[in-house]
Amino acid sequence: MNDNQLLRYSRHILLNEVGVEGQEKFLVSHALIIGAGGLGSPVALYLGTAGVGQITIVDNDVVDMTNLQRQIAHNMARAGMNKAQSARESIAAINPEVQVNCITERADTALLDALVTKADVVIDCCDNFATRHAVNAACVKHKKPLVSGAAIRFDGQISVFDPRHEASPCYACVFPPQSTFEETRCATMGVFSPLVGIIGSMQAAEALKLLCGVGSSLAGRLLMLDGRGMEWNEVRVPRQSSCAVCSH
Repeated sequence: MNDNQLLRYSRHILLNEVGVEGQEKFLVSHALIIGAGGLGSPVALYLGTAGVGQITIVDNDVVDMTNLQRQIAHNMARAGMNKAQSARESIAAINPEVQVNCITERADTALLDALVTKADVVIDCCDNFATRHAVNAACVKHKKPLVSGAAIRFDGQISVFDPRHEASPCYACVFPPQSTFEETRCATMGVFSPLVGIIGSMQAAEALKLLCGVGSSLAGRLLMLDGRGMEWNEVRVPRQSSCAVCSH
C-alpha cells in the first residue's frame, strides 16, 4: 500500500483482526453486487469505502423519484440514470481508486454464470425470488460465498450461504424453488427506509468478513429483524440432503 492508502484505511489497519494484511486482501478482492436499490446502495458504498479493489454491480433499472426515500447511492440529479452507473458515481466521489464495473442488464442465468465465477464474494440485493434462486444456483455451481438479504415493510432478513463448506446450506435449502411464496414489492407494500440500511450494512459487513477471513459468518443461521420493536430472531438452518440445487 502507498502512503495515501495507509492513511485512508488507517482505521481498518488499527484493527488487530484486519491490519495491513486484511486491508491488502480487500484491495485485491472482487465483489459482485446484484441490485443497486435499497439494499445494494449501502452495500456498494461500504464496500467502496472499505477499498474492495473491484466491484461489479448488476442492475437494469433506472433511478426514480420514489427510490430516493431509501436508496442512498442515488440523488435527484440522476433521475433516469441506470442505478448501477449512479452507484458507480457515488463510489467514485468517495474512493476513486475502486474499479466499478456496471452491468445494465437483467441478472439472468447466462449472465450470472459468466459473472459469478470471477467474483470472490456475491451479495444478493435483488427484490424477487426468481433472481435470488438464479444467483444461488450460480454460487453453488462455482462454489462462491453468497450474502443474501431482504427487506419489506418493517421486516428484514439476512444470511450467508457458503458452498465452500459441506455443512453450509444454500438459499434453496431454506426457500425451496418449488415452494410458493407470495412475491411482495416495495411499490405495493412499502418499506421503512432505515430498514434497508440496517440489512444492507450487515450484508456489507458479512461480505468484508468473508473477504479477509475475520470471525465467523452467518452461514447456517438466518437472522430476522422485526423493525417495529427492533427485535432479532435467529433460526438455525441446516443443509438439506434432498435439496435440488446443492445436494448433487
